[in-house]
Amino acid sequence: MSYALEIEGLEKVYANGLQALKGIDLRVAQGDFFALLGPNGAGKSTTIGVICSLVNKTAGTVRVNGVDIDEDFPRAKRHLGVVPQEFNFNVFESVEDILIHQAGYYGIPLKTALERIDTYLAKLGLSEKRKTRARMLSGGMKRRLMIARALIHEPSVLILDEPTNDLDIETLELLEEILLDFKGTIILVSHDRHFLDAVCTHISDIDFGKINHYSGNYTFWCESSQLAARQRAQQNKKAEEKKAAKEAEAAAAAAKEAEKEA
Repeated sequence: MSYALEIEGLEKVYANGLQALKGIDLRVAQGDFFALLGPNGAGKSTTIGVICSLVNKTAGTVRVNGVDIDEDFPRAKRHLGVVPQEFNFNVFESVEDILIHQAGYYGIPLKTALERIDTYLAKLGLSEKRKTRARMLSGGMKRRLMIARALIHEPSVLILDEPTNDLDIETLELLEEILLDFKGTIILVSHDRHFLDAVCTHISDIDFGKINHYSGNYTFWCESSQLAARQRAQQNKKAEEKKAAKEAEAAAAAAKEAEKEA
């Protein structure tokens, strides 16, 4: 099987001694719609940051479509389209200029870039905002622009960090359609259960540096997690009952011995 993303033994220890990632392993197959879940501070953004080379890892290996990011990150980056949680474009540039500059960064000819801009702005309902400065856009339209920018070089792996932030219902439905039509691999971080149910095929739960994997959408993950929690609780209860029984047996034996000595 070929993998869009392979992570082996990934560790991150910050200068203050905080260990954000504790040797996690993760493989995402080509074509999967993959979600990273976990509480705030559990290591999701750190993992995404390492993949995108925004965070320096302490140890481990990361490969994107077979390309090791340590050996040839520019080549690996060409496979990646990233929609970060925060808006990070020049708000004084027009929508069109932002997309042209992004296409130029990847060496896409202007004619091809303009054709793609036509396509993605139409898909995202931004055609009428083509010449508008980004600072004049609503929060939802800025998010649409971020998605168009991530798609302009037609990556095979799309990474989205909390993509449903600032989205109204119409834009959210539009995003779902775009992702379901995407012909590559999607890796996303989100706490929107309805969105995850609509698009995800696999989920990994990062729990403060450790990771567990599940096949299926958010609802299946919830059910599996709850079942695992119940099983652990039952095992702990049985262990406690067994321990209590042994202690009672030992106490009874000790009392019996004391009676004999008396």
